[in-house]
Amino acid sequence: MGDLYQQYFDRLPCYLTVQDREFRVLHANERFRKDFGDIDGRYCYQVYKQRSEKCEVCPVEQTFWDGQCHRREERVCSLDGREVSVLVETTPIYDDDGKITSVIEMSTDVTHIKRLEEQLRQSQQRYQLLFEEVPCYISIQGPDLRMIEMNRAFQEDFGSALGALGCKCYEVYKHRTEECLPCPVRETFEDGEIHTREEVVTSLQGEQMNVLVTTAPIPDDQGRIVSVMEMSTNITAVRELESHLTSLGLLIGSVSHALKGLLNGLAGGMYLVETGFTKDKPDRVHKGWEIVKRNVERIKGMVSDILYYAKDREPIWETVSAAEVADEVCSLMQSRAAELGAKLASVPEQATGDFEADPRAVRSLLVNLVENSLDACRLDDQTAEHEVTLRVKGLPEHVRFEVQDNGIGMDRETREKVFSLFFSSKGTEGTGLGLFVANRIARAHGGTIDVESEVGVGTTFVVQLLRKRPPQESTDLSNCEKENAHG
Repeated sequence: MGDLYQQYFDRLPCYLTVQDREFRVLHANERFRKDFGDIDGRYCYQVYKQRSEKCEVCPVEQTFWDGQCHRREERVCSLDGREVSVLVETTPIYDDDGKITSVIEMSTDVTHIKRLEEQLRQSQQRYQLLFEEVPCYISIQGPDLRMIEMNRAFQEDFGSALGALGCKCYEVYKHRTEECLPCPVRETFEDGEIHTREEVVTSLQGEQMNVLVTTAPIPDDQGRIVSVMEMSTNITAVRELESHLTSLGLLIGSVSHALKGLLNGLAGGMYLVETGFTKDKPDRVHKGWEIVKRNVERIKGMVSDILYYAKDREPIWETVSAAEVADEVCSLMQSRAAELGAKLASVPEQATGDFEADPRAVRSLLVNLVENSLDACRLDDQTAEHEVTLRVKGLPEHVRFEVQDNGIGMDRETREKVFSLFFSSKGTEGTGLGLFVANRIARAHGGTIDVESEVGVGTTFVVQLLRKRPPQESTDLSNCEKENAHG
C-alpha cells in the first residue's frame, strides 16, 4: 500500500482487516492490532473468537461466494478478555481479471450502543412490569376515547385486550352508548392538565365499584397530546364504610324525629290511662291503653326496620300467605297511587299458597318496590295512564312476586346500580336506601331480586323467595352484605 493510503487504513476508527479465501488475515489496521494482537498469518476466527475452525455463518465467506457486501452483528473477544459487540461489514477486492482475491472486513465497535439498547430494553421491561402489576386499573386512550392499551388488572375485571381493545372507555366501564359528561380524559386532551373524578363502574362480572379516576397527558416529541393515561383506583371499601356511617347518621336523624312523635303519642295514651283511673272512667282507660299499645307496636316495628339498615338481624320466621301479603301492600299504597293518579292492583294466581318468611320484612320489601314503581310513573310525562301491577305466582320451590310499571324505565347503567346503597335516579328527591334494603331483605330470605327495564317502556322487578326457610348460614345478614358488596 502507498504511505498515504496506509495512513488512512491505520487511522480508521474501527477494526479493519483484509482476508484471503482461507480467512487468513493478510493486513490489519492499528486499532485491530492494538486490541487483538499481531496477525502473524493467523485466521480471522482464531483472532476474533479463539476458535479452531471458521464460524458457521461467515460474512467474508459469503462475499467470496457471491461478490456482494454483507453485514452481520457479532461478539468478539479482545486480548484483555473484554467482550466486544461489533457490526461486521464485508466488501470484495478484485484483481485485474475481475476475480475476487481478498475481502475487506470492517468491524465497528457498537458495544456502547448495545449496552444502551440493553439498558433501554431492561427499562422498558421494568416499566411494562410496573404498568401490568400496579394494583389499579390503567388504560391508554386515544382522542376518540378508544382503548389503545390496558394493564393486567383492567383486562381481568373489564375484559381481555382482544375483547376491549378498540372499544371506547364508556362502553367498557359503564356499558353506555354515549360519552360521559363531564369526561376527565376529554378534559385532559383539551387542556393538558391532570384531572381527578370519582365514578361508579361495572366490571365484566357485574360488580359495581367506586373508583377514583386520575388522568394524565401523554405527549409526542413535539409536545402534542396524542393519548391520555387513565388510572382508576378501587375505593369501594372506603365508600362502603362512608355509606354505612352516613346511613347511621340518616337513621339517627329520622328515628329521632319519628320517636319523638311516638313518645308524644305514648305520653298522651298514658295521660288518658292515668286520668281514667283517677276519675274512675273505664272508657278513658281503655282508649288510652289502646293508644299505648299501638305506639309500642309501632316502636317495635321501627326498631325492627332499623336493624335491617344498621346491623345483623335474623328474620322472624312465620308461615305467610303470599296473596295476603300482596293485598296488604296494595292496600297500604293505594292512597299514594291515588295521589299520583296511577292505578295499583294486586293480581294473584290461583293457589299461590303459603311460604315461610318474616312478614314485616317482606311487606317492607314489596312496599319499597311499589314505591319505586309509583315514582317512576310520576317522573314519566309521556304516558297518559300509568299502572302498577303486583303479581303473585306460586312455583313448586318458590313464591314469585312481580312489580310491573309503565313508567319512565331505566337504561343499562341505572339497572346495574339500582340496588347500590344511596344510589338514586331521582336526584335529591330520593335517599337511595329503599331498593338497597329491599335487596338485602330478599337475600336474608335466601331469595333474589332481578330487574328488567327499558327506557320509555317501563320496569319489572322480579322477586323470588323460597317456600321453606333456607339453611341458617344463608340467612346471616353479614354474609348477605358481603354478597351485596360483590354484586
